[in-house]
Order: sequence, then C-alpha cells, then structure tokens
Amino acid sequence: MGFARNMWDRAGLGDRLKPVATTLVGVLLVAWGVEIVDWLFLGQALNKWGTTPRTMRGLIGIPITPLLHGGFGHLAANSVPLFVLGLIVGLRGVRTLVEATCIVTLVGGAGVWLFARSVTHIGASGVVFGYFGFLIAQGFFDKRVRSLLVGVGVLILYGGLFWGVLPQSDGVSWEGHLFGLLAGVLAAKICSSRTPEVVL
Repeated sequence: MGFARNMWDRAGLGDRLKPVATTLVGVLLVAWGVEIVDWLFLGQALNKWGTTPRTMRGLIGIPITPLLHGGFGHLAANSVPLFVLGLIVGLRGVRTLVEATCIVTLVGGAGVWLFARSVTHIGASGVVFGYFGFLIAQGFFDKRVRSLLVGVGVLILYGGLFWGVLPQSDGVSWEGHLFGLLAGVLAAKICSSRTPEVVL
C-alpha cells in the first residue's frame, strides 16, 4: 500500500494522463481518417467489413469494427465518451488501457459474431460500453476505495448507458453494447489479477 501511495504522489496526474491521452487521440484520429476516406472516396464501402455474424468476412472484421462508422454524426457521438472513459481507464496505466481495449474489442466482437442478428455491426460504441463496464466492475474486483469511488462517479455520469444494452430499433447494435459491456467486466477481472501501474 505504501508503494502504491508513493507512486500516486510521485507522478502527477498530468504526467500519468499525457501518454493515455496521446494514445486515445491517436486512435480517434485514425477513426476520423478512416471515416473521411470512406465518405469522400469509397461511398461508405468500408462498412461492409464490420462484424457480420457467422460469416468469414465478419470474423475478419472484428478488430476493425470500432474504426468503422455510419457517418460523422455516429463517429462524433462515440468520440467524446470514448475519450473521457478511456482517460479514466488509463489512470491505471497505458498498459491497462491497451489490454482492456483489446479484450473488449476481441471478446465483445466475438460475442456479436456468435450471437447477434445477421446484419453488419459497426462503430466504437462496443468499446465505449466496454470501458463503462470495466470502470463499474473494477472496484468490486480489486476492492480499493478509489476504484469504488471512480465506479460510482462513472455510474452517476454515464448510468444511462445501461439502457443501450436493451433491444432497440433495427439501426442500433444493442448486441454490440451488451457484449462490449460484458467484455469490459471480464477485462476488469483480468486486469485486477495483477498489480496496476497506478492504483486508483
């Protein structure tokens, strides 16, 4: 506990968040770049490479699905919560952010591929819900007061996301939200099994 407290005191908040913010901005720049190219030159043709359940192309598309969006409005709606929740996840270190993102993308995407409706699922909202699930669950798994407080704060600010895991209109991938959330809980469990770079 003393070591963790020393880490907290020694590294300023800005110093810890700078590489995390840089990583998230880089990911968002790639997503915006992909959307600009897809919209300007390809007529949204890249979106066919999203996650289409139980197809080989959809299986290949699992890791790139978070970069594909149905327009700039869709991407903008995902960008802010992705950055904000990603920053909070990243308080535990860039390694934790990367691990959580990979688990959410691959495990959540696999859930969509196996069980979702047979339409093409695209967008980063699964990752957003994964970060949400991670932050809510981490306090229960690592049993630290700061983690519990972070989870409560996230629940207060973004608790409305829970409605997104319920069946909605045909144009909303609630399955992506649901499996992203569940994958985020799994990521919190996995990441809590080792000492984080920074203890919340």
